[in-house]
Amino acid sequence: MNLATQKRPILVIGKESTGKSQLIASLTGCSIPGSANFRGSTVACETFEGENHSFVDTPGILYRSDSATTRAALDQLEGGETVLLVVQATHVDEDLRELLPLVAGKQGVVAITFWDKIRPEDELRQIVERWHQTSHLDFFTVDPRNLLEGDRTRLLQALEYPSPFPDNWIPSPIGWCIEPKLTWLEHPRWGWLFAIALLLLPAIVVVWTANSFAEMLDPIVRALLNPLVNPLQQLFSPMQEILVGRYGLITMGPLLFVWAVPTVVLYALFLGAYKASGLVDRITVAINPLLRPIGLTGRDLVRVIMGFGCNVPAVISTRACSSCSRGTCVSAIAFGSACSYQLGATLGVFSAANQPWLVIPYLLYLTVTTLIYARLVANSAARSPRNPLVIEQRCFLEFPRWSAIWREASGTLNQFFSKAIPIFLLITIIASLLDWLGAISDLASLLDPLMGVFRLPTEAAVPIILASIRKDGLLLFAEDDLLATLTPPQLLSGVYLAGVLLPCLVTVLTIAREQSPRFALFLMSRQAFAAIAFSVVLAWGGLLL
Repeated sequence: MNLATQKRPILVIGKESTGKSQLIASLTGCSIPGSANFRGSTVACETFEGENHSFVDTPGILYRSDSATTRAALDQLEGGETVLLVVQATHVDEDLRELLPLVAGKQGVVAITFWDKIRPEDELRQIVERWHQTSHLDFFTVDPRNLLEGDRTRLLQALEYPSPFPDNWIPSPIGWCIEPKLTWLEHPRWGWLFAIALLLLPAIVVVWTANSFAEMLDPIVRALLNPLVNPLQQLFSPMQEILVGRYGLITMGPLLFVWAVPTVVLYALFLGAYKASGLVDRITVAINPLLRPIGLTGRDLVRVIMGFGCNVPAVISTRACSSCSRGTCVSAIAFGSACSYQLGATLGVFSAANQPWLVIPYLLYLTVTTLIYARLVANSAARSPRNPLVIEQRCFLEFPRWSAIWREASGTLNQFFSKAIPIFLLITIIASLLDWLGAISDLASLLDPLMGVFRLPTEAAVPIILASIRKDGLLLFAEDDLLATLTPPQLLSGVYLAGVLLPCLVTVLTIAREQSPRFALFLMSRQAFAAIAFSVVLAWGGLLL
């Protein structure tokens, strides 16, 4: 048994944006979380390893129905875990009223965050002391960003000797609800527009910056690799194909490390700053009314936009989504999040055809069809007006510290480098072997007769098949012979079909691991059906236009 399994597990329960992760980081000094799943449930969590404790940070409760999910997660525990209940001082009455029933019967302590946002008068401290006397629970008023060493020591000591949460205890109310100042995001008419602009800004800046950097670096990297190509081409097959073939490790390596990695890193830092400052939560509230009829939340849309950097960390980050909408969010990422590979290849194809303006109708149609698809597959509970959001108040905006930005970004980068890249390398080997065996060409031949349904030539089957394995496969649309036969509407429909027919294998494997293989297979079949229908409409609609 390793050291981590011998540590006392502490289950951290609280709403979104209560400072749970910051408090845990301050208690443990750990900035990069691991991952964990509750037995028998769909609630995925993050773990922070401290000296003597292992803190399990559960996803914040977004919908009323999520309380049942959290309750089920708690019931799956063996009973030995201690609970750290985190509530906000600014909304302490509401938080205690809604969260205490979830932890009744468990043992633990209560941390009241955002104490720095109120004036700690003697009367208020007397109320907290009265709670302690009537419930026999330990209450700690803290500022997670500036946790004093004395408070840290006392809180960790209290977790060693927790008290049971009473079953029917009703705390005497403090009687306040402190809201932060309004910003443009809360404008009654235009707030949603500002929110969408702020949400799209990182994608625009990151893609432009990363691509500009990659354009300069790519020739240098390829020049350094070229001396290796000729000697390796003398190797026996299939090793030659795996290393320097059309989809070989060295052949495709620059595409990953020069084009994709900078995009993922910059995007992770951008979103880390948004999260650490509280801006993500303000954006979530501002655009949520627009997405509610579709079955998504504003927080889900953040994950979908995050997928434009890389689908893998975006799918993993849906652990923090509501249990009602997580499946829909994963489906929207797989369908409509054009990752750095896909978007870069798409721009390359349109540029090669001297039709760069096609990216505008492409993105518009991708957005519209993704929203329609999400609405069709959404859980009815997420769209129900009887299942309102638990988190309705505005969070406080703060200037983000670099440590907080890095803590938020490092989780995404850790998932990308530890999970996405190994899968990418595996898929590269598989694609190379399939190409060496001729399986890709054979499969494309079987699909040749179907190309007429989409008004595409038979040669278009190969890039469509390859894009279903790896999104950069649609670059084959840029081959001169094929490009010369395609009209702008055909090129648009072909690139769209290749991009959305199936999620790439890296994304599929990630979804299978995060959800289940059965869910991944069902998602693929459902997405293929929707993609075919949308592509037929685009192909024949383009003919009419």
